[in-house]
Amino acid sequence: QVQVVESGGGLVQPGGSLRLSCTASGERSSIGTGAWHYQAPGKQRMVVATITSIGSTNYAESVKGRFTISRDNAEKMVYLQLNNLQPEDTGIYYCSLSVRPRLGAPYRDYWGLGTQVTVSS
Repeated sequence: QVQVVESGGGLVQPGGSLRLSCTASGERSSIGTGAWHYQAPGKQRMVVATITSIGSTNYAESVKGRFTISRDNAEKMVYLQLNNLQPEDTGIYYCSLSVRPRLGAPYRDYWGLGTQVTVSS
């Protein structure tokens, strides 16, 4: 059983920073592509950043220059550094990981339950 768990959300003032972390617990032979998604209240979820197993990254235009996705393959962690946060960044941030639970098994996408980020003065 694979579970994806996010952490690091919280309340921050405009201009502040947060670092979100994501890992897969349980069976997790290897982790492929990781992604962070953002959902504002009352709006659809959108992808903000992705990172492949070899470290290639892509970002939504709205976060380029402010957010940085990274990974630690040894620790099987994916991170999202959020800088210069603004009130419009408020929402729930979800992590998705492509996980191969054991050797020979196919990769499958797993989602976390999300972590709340609130930007307010």
